[in-house]
Amino acid sequence: MADENRSREGLLSKTEKDVLYYEDCPGCRIDHRKDTNLGAPYKELVYIWIVALCAGLPISSLYPYLYFLVRDFNVAKRAEDIGYYAGCVGSAYMLGRGLTAVLWGALADRYGRKPIILFCCTTMIIFTTLFGLSTNFWMAVSMRLLLGAFSGIFGPVQAYATEVCRKEHQTLALSFTSSAWAIGMIIGPAIGGFLAQPAEKYPNVFTKDSLFARFPYFLPCLCISVWTTAATIACLWLPETLHKHKATNEESHGTVSTEKTQENNEIGSTESESLYRNRPLMSCIIVYCVFSLHNMAYGEIFSLWAVSPKKFGGLNYTTDNVGEVLSVTGLGLFLFQLALFPKLERILGPLMVARVCAALSIVVLGSYPFIAKLSGASLSLLINIASLLKSILSTSIFTGFVILQNATVSQRQRGAANGISSTAMSLFKVFGPAGGGAIFSLAQKRMNASFLPGTDLVFFILNLILVIGLIMTFKPFLVLPRRHG
Repeated sequence: MADENRSREGLLSKTEKDVLYYEDCPGCRIDHRKDTNLGAPYKELVYIWIVALCAGLPISSLYPYLYFLVRDFNVAKRAEDIGYYAGCVGSAYMLGRGLTAVLWGALADRYGRKPIILFCCTTMIIFTTLFGLSTNFWMAVSMRLLLGAFSGIFGPVQAYATEVCRKEHQTLALSFTSSAWAIGMIIGPAIGGFLAQPAEKYPNVFTKDSLFARFPYFLPCLCISVWTTAATIACLWLPETLHKHKATNEESHGTVSTEKTQENNEIGSTESESLYRNRPLMSCIIVYCVFSLHNMAYGEIFSLWAVSPKKFGGLNYTTDNVGEVLSVTGLGLFLFQLALFPKLERILGPLMVARVCAALSIVVLGSYPFIAKLSGASLSLLINIASLLKSILSTSIFTGFVILQNATVSQRQRGAANGISSTAMSLFKVFGPAGGGAIFSLAQKRMNASFLPGTDLVFFILNLILVIGLIMTFKPFLVLPRRHG
């Protein structure tokens, strides 16, 4: 009996010896490993990063060539109307994701994180490839809508990141997911910028009779599909984190269980209470959505603004130039998120990080109209610095709110909570590309206006959304989890 007791003690953490583990439960196996291994699970975090990158790449990869894609479809009667149709294509993805994100979250809570991630990665490969083969405007919109509807990756991945790590490493884990998503939002346009229209840019490699000449925007989609295929394979090595048992803290059939159950020590609602009545969760989601709306509109507007002519207040960049800027931004963002953000979050806390970054974003974004008046090396230097700072600040805001959101619910509700967040965020983001494209088109038609002429109007509205978001990070708009209060 003494040997049995010592064996049991060896399986339990020092602070939770009254909690039992279940050998056939994957969530218990993860919990036991967390109790016996104090380090961060870097292997799983790398897999998470690879998979989370898939969530960002297809969203924004079309931005550098979207203007030319719509132009080639001959759907716009005037050049000034291209932005409007471009916004419709960009918004279709978020509309699709908004319709299904709660479903994917609920399925992840019921059947596990891993099977949902595997299924969604597979469908993303199919619809990303078909979008690159679009022959008309409506096919492009339909493929983006379906791509969004079956891209329920990010919510389950966020839940997984918080569950695979000990609490002291959760900020690092969420930095992995947020940085991957943000880098995908940056590298995606770089891929689109460098690889769109390859027969024109690289005639020595791609002939005029090749498939890539007939479908000039297929190559970037194909590359993203290849990466998503690699991510799908990487998912096979992910251990499941969801608990599969209903019993709590007791032995079953006289056998000593070997893993602990998930304690509901989170802040917010209990498992029996509706997530929609969880005030800390819902208030975090609402504020998160405002910043998401801004970031989505900014992502589309930046590329449209960069490739538009100088006479319209743009930079007159090529898709290659846009790709170069975003590549530098992606590298800098990756280094910051993994090396500096966890330290910054420990010092300031997630909410203060979000507030400071929102305030600094207003300053950075306000400099864009002045940067557009420059040329040559000074333009190249400052636009790279501004783009990098803007992306670092935006991603830090998102990571801070993801930390707050996941602190408001227990594991049994985490997939659904992230699904609700993803749905709300996606519905807000529907208006990002559409609204951004419409505002951009309007701005080009009022270059000689006496108040906020041209792109001044665009960046003023973007900053206005940031100000609203910043105000909403304070009471009474935001109800904090008690541990962050």
